Amino acid sequence: MRNIKLLIAYDGTDFSGWQRQNEESQGLSSLKVRTVQGTIETALEKLHKEKVHLTGSGRTDAGVHAAGQAANFYTGIRSIGADRFVPALNSLLPQDVRILEAAETLPDFHARFDAKMRTYRYQLICGRHALPQEGRYALQTWRHPRLDILNDYGRLLLGERDCSLFASPQDASKSRSRYISGAHFFIQGDMLIFEISANAFLWKMVRSVVGTLLHYEERGIPAGELKKAIESGDRRLAGPTAPARGLFLWKIDYYR
Repeated sequence: MRNIKLLIAYDGTDFSGWQRQNEESQGLSSLKVRTVQGTIETALEKLHKEKVHLTGSGRTDAGVHAAGQAANFYTGIRSIGADRFVPALNSLLPQDVRILEAAETLPDFHARFDAKMRTYRYQLICGRHALPQEGRYALQTWRHPRLDILNDYGRLLLGERDCSLFASPQDASKSRSRYISGAHFFIQGDMLIFEISANAFLWKMVRSVVGTLLHYEERGIPAGELKKAIESGDRRLAGPTAPARGLFLWKIDYYR
């Protein structure tokens, strides 16, 4: 069996997230739940004439997009070069999912467990109307947040720390400690971008970080108070969770 690694982009607007779902367990036995993983697996099944399991680097929630999701699957097909899986799959996929790259990788490569760092970006449109084609991919705010203050906040996130402040109450992770290697805001064109990299993320963590930092900046709360809130882990001190539409899984870095 060959192990094929994929680089995937998708518009998450019309998906119920990355992970294939069990409709019956959600009381949705008569309703088709559309997921990115399930959609790509359907295309793989058409190619292979049998079910094929696709392993992703991690989950994205409903409405979250990806520019650099990674995944892998095993295939017994020898007649298709690894790179030819790109046009083969894209011909079977809807336009809101695209395979960007495909390559044969090590037999034991695992898209999730071999991931070293995950990077997300959040897009904001500040002080102007969002164009119709932008509204699905950015949060609109009429303010122009202060970049220096936001980046002072961002520096407080760096390193190994308990991220309970930013954890959804429904997060089932055994540990809420995460190593954050980067967290900063920057201007790109006329958009404000937040980029954060970590070894892993809690459920809805990035959206909570964005909402909290904007909330504290808008109210002029000193960085020291945010530091105390992070150290307390008290979810009640967090700001509102930013909507999914502005969030992109940007890239995955691997150990090998």
